[in-house]
Amino acid sequence: MNEPTMAVWRAISTKRAIRKFADAPLEPAHLDRILRAGRRSGSSKNLQRWEFIVCHDRAHLRELAAVGPYAGHLAGAAVGIALVTPNPEAADAPLSVMFDLGQAAAYMMLAGWELGIGSVPATVYEHDLARQLLGYPDSHHCEYILSFGYPADASELTAPNRPGQRRPLEEIVHEARW
Repeated sequence: MNEPTMAVWRAISTKRAIRKFADAPLEPAHLDRILRAGRRSGSSKNLQRWEFIVCHDRAHLRELAAVGPYAGHLAGAAVGIALVTPNPEAADAPLSVMFDLGQAAAYMMLAGWELGIGSVPATVYEHDLARQLLGYPDSHHCEYILSFGYPADASELTAPNRPGQRRPLEEIVHEARW
């Protein structure tokens, strides 16, 4: 596989949510890189409290699209990756597990973008259905499933950012105090 050439800042500044995917499987090397990116992300105390469930089967992806009102994109994805952690609502669960999960998701999505693969997260609202479909143990929790696929419209990979979509830096940065 050729090494990607996209710089990190370019990937960050051009990344967009892709919800419509081409009807093509991901190259195995591309999926491997995405999963390795998640594994390489930082985690509190290096506990690596995440597991990834990779779903390729079209019928299974269609079933997973029912886990939330905004999860329909899973039905058309080449791959869905469920992000599973120990239950963050357990009495002794540190909140850092969700920060760690966000890092893993971001790394995976940026690695995909670098390879010309679009992605978008789906929030799980129907937790019992997700557990039934994915088979993870009662001690664990799935809050997000990521859709990955080559964009149906390849021009989305190079489209310019839309103006006015982000708050100005001056509105969100505070020096030393609020």
